[in-house]
Amino acid sequence: MSARTLTGLSAPPSKGATVPRRRDAVVRRGLRHIRRAVVEQPRIFVLAFLGSSLYGGMTVASAYVIGGITERVLLPAFDDGATTTAALTLAATAILAVAVLKIIGILGRRLFAGIMSYRLMAEYRRRVTGQYLRLPLSWHQRHPTGQLLSNANSDVEASWFFVSPLPFACGALVMVAITVAALFLTDPLLALVGVVVFPLVFVLNAVYSQVMSPRMERAQQLRAEVSEIAHESFDAALVVKTLGREADETTRFAVKADELRDGLVAVGRVRGLFDPLMEALPNLGTLAVLLIGADRVAAGAADAGDLVSVAYLFTLLALPIRAIGWVLADLPRALAGFDRVTPVLEATGETRHGPDAAPAGTGGAALGLADVDFRFDGAQRPTLDGVTFDVVAGRTVAVVGPTGSGKSTLAGLLVRLVDPHSGAVLLDGIDLRSLREGEVSGQVAFVPQSTFLFDDTVRDNVTLGAPFDDAEVGEALRIAAADEFVARLPAGLDTRVGERGATLSGGQRQRLALARAVVRRPRLLVLDDATSAVDPSVEARILDALRASDRPATVVVVAYRQATIALADEVVWLEGGRLVARGSHAELLATVPGYAGLVQAYQPPEAVERAAGSVEVGA
Repeated sequence: MSARTLTGLSAPPSKGATVPRRRDAVVRRGLRHIRRAVVEQPRIFVLAFLGSSLYGGMTVASAYVIGGITERVLLPAFDDGATTTAALTLAATAILAVAVLKIIGILGRRLFAGIMSYRLMAEYRRRVTGQYLRLPLSWHQRHPTGQLLSNANSDVEASWFFVSPLPFACGALVMVAITVAALFLTDPLLALVGVVVFPLVFVLNAVYSQVMSPRMERAQQLRAEVSEIAHESFDAALVVKTLGREADETTRFAVKADELRDGLVAVGRVRGLFDPLMEALPNLGTLAVLLIGADRVAAGAADAGDLVSVAYLFTLLALPIRAIGWVLADLPRALAGFDRVTPVLEATGETRHGPDAAPAGTGGAALGLADVDFRFDGAQRPTLDGVTFDVVAGRTVAVVGPTGSGKSTLAGLLVRLVDPHSGAVLLDGIDLRSLREGEVSGQVAFVPQSTFLFDDTVRDNVTLGAPFDDAEVGEALRIAAADEFVARLPAGLDTRVGERGATLSGGQRQRLALARAVVRRPRLLVLDDATSAVDPSVEARILDALRASDRPATVVVVAYRQATIALADEVVWLEGGRLVARGSHAELLATVPGYAGLVQAYQPPEAVERAAGSVEVGA
């Protein structure tokens, strides 16, 4: 039994983060992906490529240096029984010069290849997280958090992991071209024997990519699913522990982890077969060259120095072939990761902003809803249907209704977490959709049902890094009725509250979340049942303090408790997504049976009778 089943809060795991299998060839897509990497970081790639090319050129040059030394120094020394200091010095200088240039090439290749790889990873992580911030809440609700974490982390890393050996492989192609030309210039017949290796290498890589691609896609998907299960279990730790489901969650995680293990083993088996073949091909070419070359030297058709040069050149080809193999081996994983990142980058529906500035003002803002409709994707009926009402600036309005009536959705519309499908939400007569980016959050603050605190100090949880001084923080804590308990904490404002505020009570967490909103001095404050964990007397203090502040905000509070509702200037009654009635608490209590039944549900019968009698007397 999963934590998802226990909590009922999450949708089934979405596979929307994966992409349908592309039908075009893996190699063709891989080459396009390589081109994408080069286009993204052209200057760094050129520097890494030049370093790799220098290394490749000097590697080929070393073969000629060794061949020349063999022909002009070693063989004459064997024939004559002696050599000269000048010859040895020249030979040592040539070897040392080639070695120094090779070292410079290696340093340039590795340094710039690493920079290119990590820049691409950082850039795409920024793009993915930027998309997360731009996309509406409805998009996030369709994608499990574990999948999104995987997209931003392991999928991005997999997408560009192949970049580190890429400049080496490209430089290796230059090295191969130089080597092949040198081989044909040295001995065309021996070169022709060895060059047969290259078609075999690329055929082998093409087959490998086709076989490996589905296995790598499966492994990447399983990585995301393991991450998703772990995130769910940690997030639902309280539910899991209180219901004794630790063993079930462990089993659920173990099953998926075993699937990931098996998937990675399948990847390893294919790679374990591929790597030795890639290692063997150049060596087989070298062996064929030595066998045929030895006969040609014995027959006088070739020189020993030429054979040494050609054989050494073939031994050098093993490294560039391996470098090319490293890139091609990582491409299936890169494509699998990028196929999972692409849907995020291409997702549409982000919140669009207009050109207008927020209305100027220092007090509460006038709020209006004009024929607002909203429906969740795939829902059979609208969550809100034709809701129209207005709130006078500076007043407190309670939004009340049975479960599922659309109260929280309405609260989300007021702070533009979502946009209405039709109609408009107006702030001082201006449609929220026409405001510039950041203008809504500068005028409106929201405290949701479930509060979230960071594992940080009280001060930083209130300010969230904004430049508020301690006097402003203290005033916000006073309005939120949190100043007294904060003063009793071991380090006051500097006390760390633990992950999700674990060291605080539910009411304390709610009051800190309220202070976080109040310190920003919003003109519209929306509370979605945000004081449910505090007692009625504290709740009354909070609302009175909000009214009595030097810049009182317009307050919309989603509430169930009669003690909360009675503090409001006006009540809006929602039922089935429609606005059924509005008026004072006493008026709705007397005229709307559904309203009276809801707010009096938890009162003893004698209290209900007294309340009804007082309403009749007041009438």
